[in-house]
Amino acid sequence: MLGRLIFGTCVVLLTQIASSVGQEGAAANPTPLTPRWETQRQAATYALAIPAPRGQITDRNGIPLAQTRVSYDLCVVFPTPFDFTDQQIVNFVNQQAASARGFTTRPVAFSEEAAVQHYRNRGAIPFDIAMDLPDDEVAKAQGHLPAGLKLRAAYVRIYPQGSLAGQVVGYTGRTSRESTRTLQNNEPLWPESEGREGIEQTFDDQLRGRPGQLNLTFDKDGNKTGERIAVPPEPGYNVVTTLDADMQRLAEKILQKRAKRGALVVMDPNSGEVLVLASWPTINPNDFVPTISEEKFKKIASDPNIPMLPRAYRSAYPAGSTFKVFVGVAGFETHTIEPTEEFDCPSSLEIGNIVFRNWKKTDSGELDFRQALAQSCNTWFYQAGQKIGSRALVNWAKRFGLGAKTGILLNGEADGRIPTDEYMEQTYHRRILGGDLANLSIGQGDILISPLQMAQAMCALANGGTLYQAKIARQVQTLNNEVVYAYSPRAKDVFKLGSVTMEQLRKAMTEVVSDGTGGAAELKNVKVAGKTGTAQWGPKKKERTAAWFAGFAPADAPKYAFAALYEGAPGEFAHGGTVAAPIVGDLLRELFKEEVPPKKSSKDEDSNDSDDDSSRMDDQSN
Repeated sequence: MLGRLIFGTCVVLLTQIASSVGQEGAAANPTPLTPRWETQRQAATYALAIPAPRGQITDRNGIPLAQTRVSYDLCVVFPTPFDFTDQQIVNFVNQQAASARGFTTRPVAFSEEAAVQHYRNRGAIPFDIAMDLPDDEVAKAQGHLPAGLKLRAAYVRIYPQGSLAGQVVGYTGRTSRESTRTLQNNEPLWPESEGREGIEQTFDDQLRGRPGQLNLTFDKDGNKTGERIAVPPEPGYNVVTTLDADMQRLAEKILQKRAKRGALVVMDPNSGEVLVLASWPTINPNDFVPTISEEKFKKIASDPNIPMLPRAYRSAYPAGSTFKVFVGVAGFETHTIEPTEEFDCPSSLEIGNIVFRNWKKTDSGELDFRQALAQSCNTWFYQAGQKIGSRALVNWAKRFGLGAKTGILLNGEADGRIPTDEYMEQTYHRRILGGDLANLSIGQGDILISPLQMAQAMCALANGGTLYQAKIARQVQTLNNEVVYAYSPRAKDVFKLGSVTMEQLRKAMTEVVSDGTGGAAELKNVKVAGKTGTAQWGPKKKERTAAWFAGFAPADAPKYAFAALYEGAPGEFAHGGTVAAPIVGDLLRELFKEEVPPKKSSKDEDSNDSDDDSSRMDDQSN
């Protein structure tokens, strides 16, 4: 089914080429022709390339994200032999243009100089004067055009879902402008297209297909004697992505509502497949095909929100308190922190000669890990980080894929950064000190993480310790649905997390949502595990806030891992609990709307009773 549109357009186009390239001539000799380049008044054969239709790009369920359609241009076909004077050329084109205006409402435009140049150098192929006629005008023109006019069929890229996943799907562009040089052997009948961004660019070789060949022959007097399609073009392969179009559309709708700039990534924690890779604002790939107008390009380029930037995977931000989750992993896995171990949570803490502060101005008393994560107590994590040490923190962060490219098959992915001793020496001429470690323990300082990296790390946490590489393509296949290449899940690292680590992290992260800073993502029928985060970056006068919410759901049997990022404007202070958690909450409520709430056991009821005295944390925390 995926190949039907392309196969159909290929057949339609091939039936049009013979009658649209030039005047009809005698049937060509089926014997292979040898091109000869002589003067137009001697026998000559042109072997011209017929560009192949690009393959489709679809979502995981076959919904088309990029397709190829047949476009019809109205063009002038010059009679042979080519012996017009310059004035005769101009008169002939003007005459055909006058006739053309009776068949189309499209602008009929050309310059006399271009018409003469085309005739002298490329008269064997049509001269375009009106582009991409609507279907009703094509039907009106077919069979009724005068001898000097033809409909020329060509392949054009189209994005049927509009702006949906626009930055991920990408767009195509012409490999070159319409040529004005002397017609050469093997030259394409019209400019070919190439992938310029996103999946269109990454899979350009697979999507392009193989060009066909059209042979045109002329006798010694310059009269056209034949034309035939010697080799039909072979359509490109189809690329089936991992994206879920319905989920992607929902995510983009939520981002549009809740963020001027942001990103939302949703992955399958059991395979690494990317279901949603949404950034806001986004682009409409149709604006770029076949070329983008100067007016549209200026509008996009001047937009301060940078719609061309896919923030989900090409931008990296300080992680803020989401990194505290991985501090917990490092502490439990190295046994430097125990579940029952408590640290004080004062309003400030002095490390070296620097005073580090908590977001809360009052002392919260002695807390264990679960309580500290739910309250997002900075001073607790400063102390935990000092005890765990930089080596363990850095090593565990890297094992979760943080601060490094995921390897997703999209160009321009952000590296991110986990500050190491080597980095600190190169940048600041010193190793990691106590103050640096304090900053790292709460996801501040020089740490940079992309939303895609964060979602990939949450996958590993959700599944118990398998770091799957983020995957955007499921398979490449032919028009007949034969699989050329399948992208199987690939584990980059396997580190089975201990039962204590998993129990503590799951409980702590669900408490963040049920009783802590992530309440805006709470569902009545499904337990959500998550962590909010808020961090500042950039120069002081233009400082921005990165507000996060990351985690997985359902907490006990994860189906989705996610990371939401809200990018604040300069001077805007936004909090993960108030701007990022609602993004995920809106999405999960829709995804799990049919889910039946689990029955409560007597143990659950007792647990709930013991929590009655606790109060939900103020969303102004990080």
